[in-house]
Amino acid sequence: MIRLDGPDGPASPPPDWATLAVLDDAIRQAAAQVTLLAAAPSPDGPPSALLRWGGQLDVRPVYVSAGLDGVSDQRMASYVAKYATKGAESAGTVDRRIRDAGDIAGLAVTEHARRMIIACFALSHLPQYRDIPLRQWAHMLGYRGHFSTKSRHYSVTLGSLRQTRADYRAEQDRLLLGLPVPAGDKTITLSEWRYAGSGHRHGEAFWAELAHKSIAAARQAARDPQVPDRE
Repeated sequence: MIRLDGPDGPASPPPDWATLAVLDDAIRQAAAQVTLLAAAPSPDGPPSALLRWGGQLDVRPVYVSAGLDGVSDQRMASYVAKYATKGAESAGTVDRRIRDAGDIAGLAVTEHARRMIIACFALSHLPQYRDIPLRQWAHMLGYRGHFSTKSRHYSVTLGSLRQTRADYRAEQDRLLLGLPVPAGDKTITLSEWRYAGSGHRHGEAFWAELAHKSIAAARQAARDPQVPDRE
C-alpha cells in the first residue's frame, strides 16, 4: 500500500495538489523507471541482469467501507493480515530446523517442499552461496526474513513503533484513571483483570447485521453490475 501524508506526518493531510490522479501517475512512472542491476555472483556463474517491474501494473485506490470503485479498506486489511501472519509451514514444510540432510526423507511434508529443502542443502555447498545461510533456514525454504523487514537507515523500526504505541496507550490509561504523571522512569503496572461480558450489547447486533448486509450487497453488485440496486 502506498499512502501520501502531509508535511507534518500521518496526522496532517496532504497538500491540495496531491490528488488521487497525481499519486496514481507517480506510481506508474516510478514502476516504469526503477531498475536494479543484479551483478553476477561469480565469474563462472550466470551473467549480470537488469531487473525491472513487468508490463502488468494494476493500481487501484483503497476506499473506506465496501466501495464499488476500488478496494475496500477491510479487504486490504485482510490481505495484509493474511501474509503478515503466514508462515512457511502453510506451504507444506515444517516449523523447526533440519539439522541433517538424512532427515529430509522422513519429513511429513509435500513433495514440492521436500525438493525445495533439498535444493537449499545442495546450494549451500556451492562457493557462490556459502555466505547465504540456506542450510540453516532450509525448513523455511531458504527464507529467514520477515514481511516487514527494513533497514534502520531507511525507515522507522518496528521497535520504535511498538514503543510509541505503548507510550500512547499508557498515557491514555493514566488520564482515564486520573493517575498522576510518573516521575522519571517510574512505571505503574495495572494487573487487575475482570470479565466484561460476551456478545453484542445495547443494539450492537442491529448495526452489525446492517453492516454485514451492506457489505454483502456491495460485493454482489461488484460481481454482477447488471443487477439493479435493491432496498
